[in-house]
Amino acid sequence: MLAEAGRGHSERCLGRDVLVIQDTTVLRSQGGGGDYLHAALALDEQDGAILGLAGGCFLRRQSGRKAERRILPIEEKESFRWLEAADQAASTCSGARRITIICDREGDIYEAFALRPERADLLVRSAQDRSLGDGGRLFAALDALPEMGRADLDLPAKPGCPARLARLAIRFATMKLARPQRGFRAGLPETLAVQLVDVREVDPLPGRPEIHWRLLTTRPVENVLHAWKIVDLYRRRWAIEQLFRTLKTKGFDVEGLRIENPEPRDKLVIAALVAAVTIQQLVHAREGGPGPLRPATDALDPEDLPLLEAYCAKLEGKTERQKNPHPKGSLAYASWVCARLGGWTGYYGKPGPIVMLEGWLEIQTAKRAINLIGLKLNV
Repeated sequence: MLAEAGRGHSERCLGRDVLVIQDTTVLRSQGGGGDYLHAALALDEQDGAILGLAGGCFLRRQSGRKAERRILPIEEKESFRWLEAADQAASTCSGARRITIICDREGDIYEAFALRPERADLLVRSAQDRSLGDGGRLFAALDALPEMGRADLDLPAKPGCPARLARLAIRFATMKLARPQRGFRAGLPETLAVQLVDVREVDPLPGRPEIHWRLLTTRPVENVLHAWKIVDLYRRRWAIEQLFRTLKTKGFDVEGLRIENPEPRDKLVIAALVAAVTIQQLVHAREGGPGPLRPATDALDPEDLPLLEAYCAKLEGKTERQKNPHPKGSLAYASWVCARLGGWTGYYGKPGPIVMLEGWLEIQTAKRAINLIGLKLNV
């Protein structure tokens, strides 16, 4: 099912600069273990448009293995999923002009850099104070770098934290990471040269989490503009956080599944994941731009277009704000219809993923009814 979803968006990657965001989310927690889903989501680097799924896998985690993880070869570790998903993404997005694979701290793995797919770059948030090729330590070396610039960053609101403006300072350099002493695959280089970008908050507010990202990347960082570009790319990780939010309690509620047999449960989770990608595509397209309008067939079937137009004719009102402002056949046009079906009036706020999900479900219900009527007529 994941392979079929990947084939569906391969053509959308052709000639583009593509970002592949990886992350893992818990499906069912059981003590120190449980069931997890690892997914890779492809985005257009230029405008952030969601292109589709680029890979993924399920993980059955057992408790009690933490002590032995340092000595196991990478192929026997849970963290091998980060390398597998990178290879899947490189294959799925092979027609892209450039691929950048972005991971949070769990993806800070020496082998991920040493064995990265050909023609793919990595961008990872550092989790470990690694040894350097010159005998020093990574975090101390970053702290010693001179500040190269400052910029303001708008931070969205989070539970318990209102939106705010943060002042950030940036540092960057090229450094050589030393190979780990244990558990590595034979034949890996003793050192790897990577670009380091360190961005940290200046005068953080008391009682608020301080922003401090140490970013490792294989993309070139030759000046301060390149460094800020790396920071901007890392922030695109929010797309997969929103995808998981739609997949889980606030949307499809896959944690609530009571199917004990893993095979049918996994198939249902993947079906929900594919649908959640569609919802996020609709959310991203709700305002049109900033780039060229994407076609509705990025997220919907061609046979859905007449149904969208029929719904649009019923939903549009007399005022300009009650009319669909987007051209027929565009994803933005489909997004407007789904949002209105989901309860958005067109006047207040922006329709979010839950509203879009309700509208999309209405479309699916109508499609099933039409197919059922057609089947009865044929009989």
